[in-house]
Amino acid sequence: MGFVRKTSAGRHRACWRDPAGKQRSKTFRTKREANAFLAEVESALNRGTYVAPDAGRLRFADYGERWLSNRNDEKATAARDASIMRNHVLPRWGAVPLAKIEHSAVQEWVTKLGERLSPATVRECYRLTSGVLRSAVRDRLIGFNPCEGVRLPPRRRMDTDELVISRAELFAKLLPAIPDRYRALVAVAAGTGLRWGECAGLRWDAVDLAAGVLRVVRVAEEVSGHVTFKPYPKSRAGRRTVPLPPFVVQALTDHRQSFETGAEGLIFVARTGEPLKRGTFRARIWKPSLQRAGLPLGLRFHDLRHSYATWLVSDGVPINDVAKVMGHEQTSMTLDRYTHSTRERDRRVLASFDAFSLPLADR
Repeated sequence: MGFVRKTSAGRHRACWRDPAGKQRSKTFRTKREANAFLAEVESALNRGTYVAPDAGRLRFADYGERWLSNRNDEKATAARDASIMRNHVLPRWGAVPLAKIEHSAVQEWVTKLGERLSPATVRECYRLTSGVLRSAVRDRLIGFNPCEGVRLPPRRRMDTDELVISRAELFAKLLPAIPDRYRALVAVAAGTGLRWGECAGLRWDAVDLAAGVLRVVRVAEEVSGHVTFKPYPKSRAGRRTVPLPPFVVQALTDHRQSFETGAEGLIFVARTGEPLKRGTFRARIWKPSLQRAGLPLGLRFHDLRHSYATWLVSDGVPINDVAKVMGHEQTSMTLDRYTHSTRERDRRVLASFDAFSLPLADR
């Protein structure tokens, strides 16, 4: 039980013991203020939500650095989050004590970020900030997370969401525009739905051209300009066997005959024999190829995966089968992320009503 006593200077000191049994105190100008504060402390102690008054003095940057380093993330994820923290979060909150971060200030910050960053990036900034403060609540450094209830910018469909390349465009425009060395890479992505890292990490021991299948068993990961290989894919469902369309079998056969194999059987390598780097490929191969093909420059390599799933669903392939070849653990992800209305699907839906018309009205 706490108590209030008057000091020799005429002020009033609220005294109590924290959950660890340590004697704590705080001095106020009036007895009423001291009693009110002590009542709040005792209520928090009873609820199990007690936070030491001086706990929140720790700076966001100091606690955030410890929070980041203690997470068990993949290297690429850790590097990405560290970059977001360094470039967007710490400039605003780094020097601020945890207890001084207010809900209204976070809301103002998020709103201003939305004026210069995409909604997706704003949400990533918020995710990291809220993660740090949520952990601080669990560590009893602050009493609540000021990020709770902050209004985030609405998710918008990315411009490239609508850039589903048609199969006619793939064969007539894109593939002919890709340099010979990289044509099989693009064919694999478009004909199997593999992610960039899965394509860049593909080795000949995972491909059976005679059977027309490949196994996704490793991925390439790029961190700070260095490419490494992980002996497992993005998720358990990502470790999968994917059938190869005839055009992919032919593209890989031609590639094997024309180009050297990389270290440890790596299929796709740069002219130097080094593993492919996403940024270099995008700037030197992908973008120029889109220009030559007359295709939208906003088309991403990842949109080949998106297009692959859309083609399958539009052709009536069961969603469970699509999810398996895509490496999704949940079919809902396949539906939500990689399928949407297409002109061809709309045409088929409308065609089902072609034989019907409204009866003529009686005059």
